[in-house]
Amino acid sequence: MRTSETLNRLPVNRERALSAAVKLADAEGIDAVSMRNLAALLDVVPMALYRHVAGKEDLLNGMIDVLIAEHRIPDVGDDWQQAVRERILSARATLLRHPWARGVLETRSTRTHAVLSYMDSLAGMFIGGGFSANLTHHVMHALGHRIWGFSPEAFEGSDALAVPADSDAQARLMEHLSQTYPHILAIALAASGGAPGSGSCDEQFEFEFALDLLLDAFARLHAAGWSSPQA
Repeated sequence: MRTSETLNRLPVNRERALSAAVKLADAEGIDAVSMRNLAALLDVVPMALYRHVAGKEDLLNGMIDVLIAEHRIPDVGDDWQQAVRERILSARATLLRHPWARGVLETRSTRTHAVLSYMDSLAGMFIGGGFSANLTHHVMHALGHRIWGFSPEAFEGSDALAVPADSDAQARLMEHLSQTYPHILAIALAASGGAPGSGSCDEQFEFEFALDLLLDAFARLHAAGWSSPQA
């Protein structure tokens, strides 16, 4: 039996199939999500599933739609900056609940109605706050994947500063780094309280730090009446 219990036999529709696929990905990872596995989980033959989901790509797109529906929509009011911040941090909270989603989002080539509606809603928060369509266009580009709750990390996946347990090896590594990559070593020491390898970056803090920098910069551009040279 799979780690997710087989669901009771109920009439299958698209909503139920997508919800089950999200639960399967949460429990077993995105690699476990296939039309065959999902059909088994729903206790139907695969052909019955294809009446509601066109195939794997449609399934993945629909799973992202389910996650977008989890986003909390803040009351914009007069504070566009706080509203945008809450909207994006809600997207991040959803992403953290479903760690598999980032990889799926990065591979999507089709923008579903839910995806476009989310982007339109976010853009509307800026325009509702008085931003020109021109500035909003550049703002959305600058935010990039942050609108979905993640951002490229400069040191992600890097083992350049992996610190060995042996003290002599540590000393040799520090000497090598100080001579070869002194600035990387300096920021690594600053981030770890002077003891490289003792901890890692606070990803949530770094995400919010970068988001707030961008929002503050957008506010200054808006106040200055900025527009791109092409406008």
